Amino acid sequence: MTKKGFRLPFGRQDEGTADEVGALREENHQLRRAVEELSILNDLARAIGASVDSEDIIHKIVDRSMRAVQAEQTVVTLVDRDARQSMKTLVRAMTSSADHPHFHINENLIGWMHLYKKPLCTNDPTSDDRFRGLKWDASINSILCVPLMVKSELIGVVTSYNKKTQDGFTEEDQRLLAIIAGQSAQIIENARLYEEEKALAGMKEQIKLAAQIQQDLLPKNPPQLPGYELAASSDAAQMVGGDYFDFIHVPHDRWAVCLGDVSGKGLPASLLMANLQATLRGQTALDSPVGETISRSNRLIYESTDPEKFATLFIALLDSATHDLSYCNAGHENPILLRADGSVDRLPTGGMALGVLEDFPYEAGEARMEAGDIMVIYSDGIPDAVNEFEHPFGEERLIACLRESAAEPAGEILRRVVAAVREHEQGAERIDDLTIIVVKRTQ
Repeated sequence: MTKKGFRLPFGRQDEGTADEVGALREENHQLRRAVEELSILNDLARAIGASVDSEDIIHKIVDRSMRAVQAEQTVVTLVDRDARQSMKTLVRAMTSSADHPHFHINENLIGWMHLYKKPLCTNDPTSDDRFRGLKWDASINSILCVPLMVKSELIGVVTSYNKKTQDGFTEEDQRLLAIIAGQSAQIIENARLYEEEKALAGMKEQIKLAAQIQQDLLPKNPPQLPGYELAASSDAAQMVGGDYFDFIHVPHDRWAVCLGDVSGKGLPASLLMANLQATLRGQTALDSPVGETISRSNRLIYESTDPEKFATLFIALLDSATHDLSYCNAGHENPILLRADGSVDRLPTGGMALGVLEDFPYEAGEARMEAGDIMVIYSDGIPDAVNEFEHPFGEERLIACLRESAAEPAGEILRRVVAAVREHEQGAERIDDLTIIVVKRTQ
């Protein structure tokens, strides 16, 4: 009961007003929150929109995310492109007041993200049923983790640790961080793709330069020897190949005819090829027997290359006055010595590939070229060339082609062999270099 003329401060007639005030306060809170979120997102968009540096972009995302959800630490972890199921932390940020060590994203949490690809929030990780039995850092009391998704593919995770307020991370925090992640994922991916393209362009330029250097290392034209015709060509399967050939003038007016095939492809093969060429040019100048020349060359190649690198090589010292050949075959395809009568001799004497063992006693072989004889040195890319049915060109086809063209000049013989190989390859991808030297005694 009330006294006449007095009203209770919160009477029934004011209940509606109190409810309205509460609703207005909540609405005002939501409005302020929306304005703050919009400000954060606009700030983030401005910060990362114009950048193409992935590390710079991620730093900005981490900084804004940490402040947006009031976390002690925030980490961006991206999927490793070389191992799609593993991740690596790229950027981490901590508040200046945080004195905890760096928190590391748990492997089980990564597995959970790979599996479910949705936000995860826990304010008591040690008792969370999803991670029961797992050991967590005692300093971690709350975790908010959201995926970075691009076209339904997980490219990374944004993880915030330890909400600064006692109530832990909220649904609003989760929603905001998910929006930030959604806004950021494609930009991160675009930046990574841009950097990969830039690196690839740089690599292509390096390869182009290496290819030019390699072409400059190869002889422009074979030497002119009385009574002989020489022809050579090399067609790389990639822009930079691993085959090598050379004609080296050695003492006593002889010529070293060399053809090598180094392991691997591309830039590493080109570097090994250049090493092989420099080594041979230096060693042949010493005018030693060819077996000793290759033994010393092998030791130098072994000492200057990685264990898995090696090179096959055939070298023949040709004396155009006596027509004698002194040769060494270091693990290479056995050259064909097509005699004028159509018979075939092979040149196998030598030893194993260069760079396999440090000390190996290479042997020298001897042969003589008669008028009309043709010596053909080639890389394994010729007999191993396959057609669309995986059938190799083979040595029988090579010998048949040589016999059919034996009456032609050396350059035409070479052209016909290369044409036959390319015709055989129709419809199949080239996987190895095609290198060939033809030496024909004309008189």
